[in-house]
Amino acid sequence: MTAARRAHRKTVPYLASPSYTLTLRLRLAREPGTLARVLSVIGRARAAVGAMDLVEGDDAHNVRDLTVQVASEEGGRRLLAALGRERGVEVVHASDQTFLMHLGGKLRVEPKVRLRTRADLSMAYTPGVARVCEAIAADRSKAWNLTIKGNTVAIVSDGTAVLGLGDIGPEAAMPVMEGKAMIFKEFGNVDAFPLCLATKSVDEIVATVKALAPTFGGVNLEDISAPRCFEIEERLRRELDIPVFHDDQHGTAIVCLAGMLNALRLVRKDIRRTKIVLAGVGAAGVAVTKMLLRAGARNVIGFDRAGALYAGRTENMNSSKEEYARLTNPDSFRGSLRDALKDADAFVGLSGPGLLEPRDLARMAKDAIVFAMANPEPEVSYEDAARYARVVATGRSDYPNQVNNALAFPGIFRGVLDARARAITEAMKLAASRAIAGTVSAEELRPEYIIPSLFDARVAPAVARAVRAAAAEPGKAVSPRRPRPAGPRRAR
Repeated sequence: MTAARRAHRKTVPYLASPSYTLTLRLRLAREPGTLARVLSVIGRARAAVGAMDLVEGDDAHNVRDLTVQVASEEGGRRLLAALGRERGVEVVHASDQTFLMHLGGKLRVEPKVRLRTRADLSMAYTPGVARVCEAIAADRSKAWNLTIKGNTVAIVSDGTAVLGLGDIGPEAAMPVMEGKAMIFKEFGNVDAFPLCLATKSVDEIVATVKALAPTFGGVNLEDISAPRCFEIEERLRRELDIPVFHDDQHGTAIVCLAGMLNALRLVRKDIRRTKIVLAGVGAAGVAVTKMLLRAGARNVIGFDRAGALYAGRTENMNSSKEEYARLTNPDSFRGSLRDALKDADAFVGLSGPGLLEPRDLARMAKDAIVFAMANPEPEVSYEDAARYARVVATGRSDYPNQVNNALAFPGIFRGVLDARARAITEAMKLAASRAIAGTVSAEELRPEYIIPSLFDARVAPAVARAVRAAAAEPGKAVSPRRPRPAGPRRAR
């Protein structure tokens, strides 16, 4: 780990986060000042107190439940240790609300039709169901209307590139995929199901997804490490007649471009004359770069662990990076990341924590744009980046301008399922980016608001409409169906 990364871990003043919410049961000595000392300890730990309830009490003690938000697991351990050292304070129990939310999993299957009578059963199951089976056997396209296929997406992962955790395996990937399914339903009204596979073989993953495809109307690939993810997606796109979408690549790219379009609109710069430096050319970095190029960018310089990518480089290369080098870095820049930032209009980070010293950003052009998207710890902290850049975005939900894939994939799949599209095209992706960007009006646009909130009810329907329109090109879709509503379910 570099000195910059070590310093970053020590000094970044991350805020208390809802994702680290603890409920503490404390037995407090019933004497003046005890509760005040507890609150003081919590304050010194940079934690935030939510609810506070008196559970019971007697002449000697009060038992209280406190809901507290901290910045990290380590922050929670330090807080508990500090409270345990305090005179008159006993930590009876501490529970992590995030773990409680996951108990028993976050999903369940429920029937859409209730079985109240024998007549209901005879239609839903045998003997009536046989006639429906025969109809589909005679015309397989009827499965789109007579089964769950028409509104169901498979979320497929092998657990090799989960969040910032790396290769943690299919079982450990399940909580992420369950969460993804929740977002599909909540914001796109799409039924999705997690399928975490116990294989890392490209051939086996492709064969498994192909074998399962008759059940689903689309496939969302998730958290599969590069470069295997590229081959898996390419083969499935070629061999299946339903849309295949690798969200780590294309979802990130779509939302990143939406934010970049609005950031450039705010600072009044033309993407065609913009110098963009990008760190991290894995799955997401490659896709982000290609989206920027399609939108008109002409000067993108990408960096990996070996430095700048340029045509002819031989160190740490693969076929994906060779293609990347051909498409980017028109002046064959070969210097350091710090040197590349000189006069750069935008920095896009998809790498790891503490990559940059804050002063490196001082070399950038006026009205600089910084997208530091490594998650949960960005390449440079939001606070440090904001000292030098006009616009800052991250991958975190506790700062402004979160580049959140969930702004894209619910609406995209809502649109392709409604259009019964066979594939998700580049035109659909670009249309989705512009739809997301377009939900931020000129009156709303400001440095802290270039990307709409996930809870903005306009976003998913706008994306779905844009995707359906792009799918209407000849040869892109067949048998469009009446669109289902998209957007947060509470708004419907």
